Amino acid sequence: MGGFFGIAGKFSCIADVFFGVDYHSHLGTRRGGVATYDPEIGLQRQIHNIENAPFRTKFEHIFEEMHGTSAIGCISDYDPQPLLVRSRLGTYAVCMVGVIQNADALIDKYLSSSGTFFDSMTGGRINSVDLVSAMINQKETLEEGIRFVNEEIEGTCSLLLMRNNGHLIAARDKMGRLPIHIGRSENGYAVSFESFAYEKLGYENVRDMAPGEIVELWPEGMKVLYPGGDRKRICSFLWSYYGYPTSSYEGISVEAMRYRNGEIMAESDLENHPDMVKEIDYVCGVPDSGTPHAVGYANRSGRPFARAFIKYTPTWSRSFMPVNQEARNRVAKMKLIPVHELIEDKNLLFVDDSIVRGTQLRETVEFLYENGAKAVHMRSACPPIMYPCKYLNFSRSNSDMDLIARQVILELEGEEGFKHIEEYTDGRTERGTALREAISKKLNLASLDFQSLEGVIHAIGLPACELCTYCWDGKE
Repeated sequence: MGGFFGIAGKFSCIADVFFGVDYHSHLGTRRGGVATYDPEIGLQRQIHNIENAPFRTKFEHIFEEMHGTSAIGCISDYDPQPLLVRSRLGTYAVCMVGVIQNADALIDKYLSSSGTFFDSMTGGRINSVDLVSAMINQKETLEEGIRFVNEEIEGTCSLLLMRNNGHLIAARDKMGRLPIHIGRSENGYAVSFESFAYEKLGYENVRDMAPGEIVELWPEGMKVLYPGGDRKRICSFLWSYYGYPTSSYEGISVEAMRYRNGEIMAESDLENHPDMVKEIDYVCGVPDSGTPHAVGYANRSGRPFARAFIKYTPTWSRSFMPVNQEARNRVAKMKLIPVHELIEDKNLLFVDDSIVRGTQLRETVEFLYENGAKAVHMRSACPPIMYPCKYLNFSRSNSDMDLIARQVILELEGEEGFKHIEEYTDGRTERGTALREAISKKLNLASLDFQSLEGVIHAIGLPACELCTYCWDGKE
C-alpha cells in the first residue's frame, strides 16, 4: 500500500509534514521519503529505508537538514519516492499510491521509441513513479499528462506533485478506490490520504476529492484543474482492515464500521448457532484490526470481551515487519504473549479482520491450544478472499492459489469448483458449508464462519455500487 501527505504553506512546514507523514506509517513498510520547496534553495529530497526502523527514527534530523514552506512526503511499500523530475513541463517532486499492472505494455506502447530510459530496480523492475513521470511528459500540460496516466494504466494511481514554485497538485485515482482529503489552516492547505493526520496539526477538513479529480493548491487558495467523474469504487478493505481506527472515509468512521460489523456477525450467530454463543467464555479480537470487530460482536452477543493474548510491539510494530514471509511468521509468533487466566480451560471466540493464507492464523490457534484453551472458534470480519487484489498493493498475495479459500476449493472439487465461487462464498449453500468445514479442520478450529458480503456492505453504509469488492466477488 502506501500513503502521502503534503502542505502548501506560507511559513516553514517541515515539522507538520514530518508528523503528517509519520501518521501514515501503518500503510507501508519499505520506504519513507520527503521533498521540500524553499524559495532560496529550490527542491530538496530525502528517501530512507524503513524496513527495520520506523519513519520517525530515520527522519529525526530532517529539521536541521531540510527547509521549506511547502513539502510532500510518503510512506511506500514498494518504490523509493518522492522522485525529483526535471522535464519540459518543469521541475517537480512527485509521489504515488497505487499499482500499475500493465507497466511493460505502457513502456512498449508509448516510450520504447522516444529515447526514454529508466533506472532498473532489483529484478529489473521499473519504479512506478518514474514511469508515471515519463507518461505525464508525453502531454502538453501536467493536468493533461495526469489524465493520460489515469486513462491508460490498469490498476490504481493517486498522485501528489510539488512544483518548483511550492504549489501542490493532487490527483485522485480515476475510480476513487483510495481517498484524498484536503484541509486548510492559517498557514495554507494540506493534502492527505488520512484526514486525521492534518486535523491533529490544526487543519480543518475542507472536503474529500472526487474520483479522478485534479486540484492545484497554494497557500492562499485552490483550483480544480479537472473535476473528475461521478463513478466511484472505493476499497471496502479501508474499513475492514488497513484503514487506521481513527480514520473516516466518505464520512464513514472506520472504528464505528468495525463495531457495526461485529454486531452483524453476532446477530447471525445468535440466530443460527445460539447454543454455541451461550458456551463462549470470552470474545476476543486478533490484534490489532480484529479487536474492534470483536468488541461489536461481544456487545451484541452479551458474551464478555477479553484480550486473551497481547502483542508485544515496542520493538516489532506492524509498520515495519520484515518483508520475508518466513521472518514475518517467526516475528508474528514471538510477539504473542498469553494471558493464561483468560485462556486456560476457556471456550474462546476470536474475530479476525480477514483470512488470507491462513498461515499466521494457524499458528495463533496452535498457540492458544498450547496455552490451555478448551475450544477456539473463529469469525472472519469479511467474506472469503477469492481474488488477489489487482488495484492496490495492500495484499502480499501474488497468485490465486496463495489464498486458503482457493486452495480448499481445489482440494474439494478440483478446478471445476472455481466455476462456483459465488456458492463457496455463501455460507448458506452446500458448497459454502463445505468450504468452512474444510478450512476449520485445516486450522484446528471448533467452528469457523465469515461475514457475508451483504453484511460488510451494510456495516459500511455506502451503496454497493460505490464500493470495490473485487477481492471477494471478482467484480470490477
